[in-house]
Amino acid sequence: MMSHLLYPNLLDEVRSRAQRVRLAAFDVDGTLTDGRLLYTEDGHEIKAFHAHDGLGLKRLQHYGIEVAIITARVSHALALRAGELGITHLYQGRDKKRNCLADIAAALHLSLEECAMIGDDLPDLAAMRAAGLAVAVANAHPWVKAAAHWQTTRQGGHGAAREVCDLLLEVQGFSKLEQDAWY
Repeated sequence: MMSHLLYPNLLDEVRSRAQRVRLAAFDVDGTLTDGRLLYTEDGHEIKAFHAHDGLGLKRLQHYGIEVAIITARVSHALALRAGELGITHLYQGRDKKRNCLADIAAALHLSLEECAMIGDDLPDLAAMRAAGLAVAVANAHPWVKAAAHWQTTRQGGHGAAREVCDLLLEVQGFSKLEQDAWY
């Protein structure tokens, strides 16, 4: 049996759900960022993304787990970051995140049970409830936390996405040696 270095006390139900994930979909504001909306004097939006999250997202893709970003807002900064990370499943301006998740899953020939949705606030709830694995970041709204199967210890924009990535890779059998070989 594989030793679970990062998540030794993970509930069997969460482990089982995470083992099935083939698509991890992330909200942006409050999940991949800290949720603050920053604007320059001339009206340009500024977003801060955590480098640890970026590496986690790249590792998921490397090991065959699709990554999607679903957000209700539209941001040029997000498009740049997604491009840097090689994320092709970028869906901006999507108010109906559940429908978007279902469409992505169908296009990839996946069931919703094979999808994870990671979020922090009420617009994420319908997609989280539909997904096989629902994850709330540590600073999520209480109703979102209540609907989640698992919750990160880190806040959105501060490494929460990396926690999810590491969890998925660990429970799907990627040993420390395999992770080290990736670098």
